[in-house]
Amino acid sequence: MFKFWGSQEPQAQPRPEDALSQQSYYPHSVNSTSSSRPLTPSRTSSASNLSSRGNSPSPVSPTEAAGVIASLKDKSVDELRKLLSDKDAYHQFFLSLDQVKDQNNLREELRKETLQLTRENLEKEPRMVELRNQCRIIRTTELAAAQERLNELERQKEETLNLCSPSSLLQRLQEAMNKTEEESEELHRQLLNSEIDLGTFIPKYKKLRNTYHRRALVHLAAKTSSIG
Repeated sequence: MFKFWGSQEPQAQPRPEDALSQQSYYPHSVNSTSSSRPLTPSRTSSASNLSSRGNSPSPVSPTEAAGVIASLKDKSVDELRKLLSDKDAYHQFFLSLDQVKDQNNLREELRKETLQLTRENLEKEPRMVELRNQCRIIRTTELAAAQERLNELERQKEETLNLCSPSSLLQRLQEAMNKTEEESEELHRQLLNSEIDLGTFIPKYKKLRNTYHRRALVHLAAKTSSIG
């Protein structure tokens, strides 16, 4: 068709997609997927890629993007424009998404569990204070007495081990031999001084000498065994 001078070209009407993309304070994923026409799989993939390149804390999974698209595709152009121009409407729509509901429910459950744990801990506080006081009493009284008793038993054990050591037993056996030898000499002196008669002397002296020689043999065997 020929254009006459002074005639004006009919201006192109803005498409709904262009009107929706003019608002900048909403997430890029919403602007790129809020068309009133059904989206093809290729357009869905493209929208997901655009949203993943945004400044969101974590990438949007294809399943989540598909859920958002499914919530938007049945809305009219006026409804989509209202979402972009009315913050309250956008907020209500955002809270109505299943993903957001799941996150809010999870957060609420965690909050309740945290409050419950806090209440339980606060309820246990008096018992914890009581147990702490009991531990302090045990540490200052019963533990001190038990430690003293343990030290005494340790000392007795060391003394017993020292008395039962081979060297200590040999020394004690030597002292017993010396004592028997002294008793034999004293008994012999009494006989020479006529302090006792021969009938009394013989059995006592014989018993002392037998004891002495028995201890001497044991002493000699023990020394030989320890040397070997």
